[in-house]
Amino acid sequence: MTRRSLLVGKDRFIIGPWQDDPTTAYVGLTPSGSTLTSRASVQHCIERISADGYERAVTAALRPSDAHVFEGAGFALKERLHVLRHDLQGDLGAPDDRLRRARRRDRSDVLDVDRRAFESFWHLGADGLQDALNATTSVRFRVLDERGIVGYAVCGRAMDIGYLQRLAVHPDHVRQGIGSALVMDAIRWLRRRRSRMMLVNTQESNTTALALYRRLGFQLETDHLSVLSWERS
Repeated sequence: MTRRSLLVGKDRFIIGPWQDDPTTAYVGLTPSGSTLTSRASVQHCIERISADGYERAVTAALRPSDAHVFEGAGFALKERLHVLRHDLQGDLGAPDDRLRRARRRDRSDVLDVDRRAFESFWHLGADGLQDALNATTSVRFRVLDERGIVGYAVCGRAMDIGYLQRLAVHPDHVRQGIGSALVMDAIRWLRRRRSRMMLVNTQESNTTALALYRRLGFQLETDHLSVLSWERS
C-alpha cells in the first residue's frame, strides 16, 4: 500500500505504511500555512487507519499547534526536534567537485546510505524520499560520489524559504567534510535564487547533526517540532 491523501472536512492528511511495516501507519499533513482545525478530524483519521488494519501510527514532524490537536485525539510524544535557521550569509568557500545531481538510478544507493546513517526508526524509505522530493515547489537533490555514493542531501524551496529536507552521510565516511559540502551546496543554490533563509530540523538526541549545523552558522529557533505516536488500545 502506498501513501495517499485523506480529506476530512477542511483537513487533509497523508496516510500510508511506515517504512513498509504493514502494522504501522504514517500520518502526515499536506503542506499548508493553515493550522489543523479539529480533533475530530484526527479521530476520523485513526478510524480510517484502523480499518486499514494498522495497529499503531507515527506522525510526520508537527508544529506545536498541530501536535496539540493530535495529542487531544490520543497521540503521545515520541520525540521532539530542534528547528534551526541559516540566514544564507557568510563565506562558503569553493564548491566540492565530488558533488553531482542525483539520478533516478541512484535511489537504491541513496537509501542504503540513509539506512546506515540513521537508527531504524528514522529510516526514510522510498516513500519518504519521494515525499521529500515532492514537498516543495522546487528541489535540489545532490549526492557526493566518491567511487560510490557516500552522502546525499535534499533541499527544497517554497517562496523565499529553503528547507534542508534530508542530509545523510555514510558512517564509514564521517568527519571528512561530506556533510558540510552538501549543506554549503544547498546554501549556494538558495542564494542564487534570492532566498531569505534555510530551515532544518533534527532530533534533540542527534548531537552530531546539531554540532554540524551550529558550526556552519545555523541558529536554534525557539519553536520546536514533535513526532507523535499512537497505538490501538
